[in-house]
Order: sequence, then C-alpha cells, then structure tokens
Amino acid sequence: MGMVDLVVAGGRLVFPDRVVEGGVAVMGDRIVCVGSDAALPPARRRIDVAGKWIIPGALDVHVHFREPGFSHKETWTTATRAAARGGVTTVFDMPNTNPPTATAEAVREKIAIASAQSLIDFGVYGVVREDNLDQLRPMAEAGAVAFKLYMGSENPLVPCPSDGAILEAFAIIRDLGMRCTVHAENTPILEWRGRKLRAAGRTDAAAHLEQHADIAAVEGTQRALLFSEWTGCPIHLAHENSRFNLPLIAAAKKRGVDVTVEACPHNLLLSTADGERLGPNALRVKPPVREPGHAEPLFAAFASGLIDILSTDHAPHLASEKRRESIWDCAPGFPGVETSMRLMLTEVHEGRITISDYVRAACEAPARAFGLYPRKGALVAGADADIVVIDPERRGVISAAGLSGIDPVTPFEGRETVGMPVLTIARGRIVMQEGEIVGGPDGRSLR
Repeated sequence: MGMVDLVVAGGRLVFPDRVVEGGVAVMGDRIVCVGSDAALPPARRRIDVAGKWIIPGALDVHVHFREPGFSHKETWTTATRAAARGGVTTVFDMPNTNPPTATAEAVREKIAIASAQSLIDFGVYGVVREDNLDQLRPMAEAGAVAFKLYMGSENPLVPCPSDGAILEAFAIIRDLGMRCTVHAENTPILEWRGRKLRAAGRTDAAAHLEQHADIAAVEGTQRALLFSEWTGCPIHLAHENSRFNLPLIAAAKKRGVDVTVEACPHNLLLSTADGERLGPNALRVKPPVREPGHAEPLFAAFASGLIDILSTDHAPHLASEKRRESIWDCAPGFPGVETSMRLMLTEVHEGRITISDYVRAACEAPARAFGLYPRKGALVAGADADIVVIDPERRGVISAAGLSGIDPVTPFEGRETVGMPVLTIARGRIVMQEGEIVGGPDGRSLR
C-alpha cells in the first residue's frame, strides 16, 4: 500500500468483543487499513493517540433536529456541531417537523435542508399516518432511511393511525425491506388521562407521569410486538423507559420477532428524584423519566444486550420553553447528542459496562439494525472513515453553558463525567478536535 491521507496510530482499537493496540489508515473517505502500528502505511498526516481509545463514530438513530419549522429551537448547523463534539457521526432525524415528513416531497425538502448544513452523514425518517400510506413507497424512493410510527401521540402533526392502518403500513414497510421505529404508547389512554388531569386542575410535574402511566407503555409495546410478528415488519422500539416492558421484549426476541430496542441516557440514569435537583418541569419528556426503580433494571437490560441500541431522543427547546409553570405548557424533551458519549464513558469508568459494550450499542448495533453495517459502525477496511478518538481519563462537568445549541437546557446539569471524545473524523474529514469544530458541511443522506 502506498501513501495514504491520514493515519491515526498508537491507540487502542475498540471492537464489540475486544480491545487491541493499533491504529487506522484513511484514504479519501474510507478506512483502508486497521491493524498494529507496524502494519500501517506511510501517511501525509499522522496523529498519535497514545493512551486513547479509537472507536467507530457513534450512530444516533433518534434525533429531532427541528428543521423545517422550528429553527428557533435548533438548526442542522447547531445540531451537527453538537453531534461532532459528542462523537456522533451519523444521525437519523425524526419526522415531527413542520411540515411533517409525510410525503416524498417533504423527504426531499428535509434532505436538501440538511445537506446544506450538516457536518455529518444523516438519515431522514418518513412518518406513518392514516392519510399517507400511499406515500410510504415514494418516501423510500425519495431517500427516507426508515419510518416512524407514533403509536402514542397527542401531536396533530403526527397523529396516531388506527390499528388497521398500522397493520397495512407494516406490510408495506416489510415489502420495502425497511424498519419502522415505534413510539409505543396507547394514545386513547394518554388522551383520556390527560383530559381528566387537566379538568381536575392538575398542573404539577407528577400529572405528566400519571398521564403516561406504565400501562399505556406496556399495552403499546405489546401491540407493536404483536403487529410486527403478525406482518413480519422489522421494528425498533424507541426510548424504552419501563421495567415492565422487559419481559415482553425478552419473550418476543425469543420467539424470533425482528425487534431492536433503544434506551437513552435519561432512561438509564435518571428518575423523577432528579426533578428535585433540576426543577421537575425541566425533566419533562415523552415518554417520561419514571419514578425510582426503573433505571436500574433498564441499565441491566442494556448491559446484557436485551436493550441493544443506545440513542438519545435529542430534542432541544429554548430555556424559556422548558421552565414554564404548568407542566402542560413545558416543552417535552432536551438535547442529548453532545453528552451521551460522555455519560456512558463515565459508566464504563465506573465498571457498569465495558467500552466494547458501548461500541456494540452505540456503533455496531444501530448500523446493523438499519442496514448500514459495515459501511457504518465498524472499524474495518472499506468502511466509511467515521472514527472517534476518546481520552478515557478526561474529566469534565456537564453544563448547558458549555454545550452547543441555541439555548440548551440539559437534565444532566452539574454531572461530573470521566471520558471524553477529543477527535471526531466524519467520512475522512476531521470535524472536531479538542472540542473545536473544524471544517464545513459535507454530510450526505443515507438510505
């Protein structure tokens, strides 16, 4: 092999099953060699990363980057800067924008908006609605990477379809050879309880948890699994937040249902008890951060691989939208792409998971689930050169003031972390070095 463009050498290569000494060689936008330092070719640029981990760039298959329609909260520019700083090199953007991503034209519009701004590669979700089943195939042909079903929704932009429409959509998505991500809650339960709580004058944070009772999640999950099994449509369960769903998921996987499951750091690390520290309304997210007793079994399921994918449900709002007095007026969600890796590296440092466990859940598994492996999520010759270097000893404190974004509010305010991404390479281009963003938009749409 002759001279290559870039060699990252002297580190510890992290695979889902092992860690070995060595480095990576890059030519253009692809990895051309992975191995011991002695086996790496000469390079025009060589970066020594002694004492550091080298991993594939993380994939976050659940983000809300807010354009079109909500660019006062975030833009693809601010969002992908945050992602690059967080070691995330691929994102899948959700369809609850305005207009919603419900037609082939809307898919093309969002891809154009993202392509002009994104530092990293991206996928665009198409939404499943009662009125757009005839658009599922055209959306796929226009470049949608997957579909999203809001089985628990009070949002008029993305209303929950009837069960008949869901079954028909699953059959279409199955035939397209794609996967459908599901927000699995029971919409009639949410609407009924929400009306009753509002009528009773409840505006406190606990009312939101009462609305999103576990039974709504359990019923929605059971129905999603049944419909997936019945139709053969692969599904991905979003933001798992209830320990009561774990036996259902385990049983479905044992039966051979093609289901993947994600958890977000706020599902694995927080409870309503954190509301006392942060202000309870700021913790609002759908589905909710639950009471103590859920995070620990969810984390155990994540460590075992039953929950196989780490995502964030990155969903920023302005601080003024997160601190309203009534829980119903407080915007649900918060940013995640910039802090997720740091939070989970801290769990690695504390011995709750290994760095290989992290790579399996944040890199390999999402790439496999959505048909991108080994182009993404792998340190192998021929893969896209999405590479992140981690300093496992770098300490920091998460604060909104230190995050990218227009006006971020984080539920991890004040949390100390150990381990940090210090170099992010996206398809062969260095986009972040020591927290500083380098270079401009060159992200491409994935399908």
